[in-house]
Amino acid sequence: MSDLIVVTNAKYIKDKVIDLAFSDGVRASIDFQPWIDKFPFFAPLKDDEYFRNFKLDGWTVVWPNGADIAPETLHAIAVGRATSQAT
Repeated sequence: MSDLIVVTNAKYIKDKVIDLAFSDGVRASIDFQPWIDKFPFFAPLKDDEYFRNFKLDGWTVVWPNGADIAPETLHAIAVGRATSQAT
């Protein structure tokens, strides 16, 4: 059995926040704005309609341009093991 935790559900909340559910039962609302502000690759996500056009790829949340955040990073933020979202 794999110890890899993946995103199993994602629901748009508001602004740049998505509520995520993980395969271990953890749930959290994650603000993606820090990545959008810091990394040029995430610039298309500044557009609200584009941001809401995410999907799950079996591991994590992804956007049409290929932008994603590793599920282990999102999970660490969700459980408080990471304090910075865009390091």
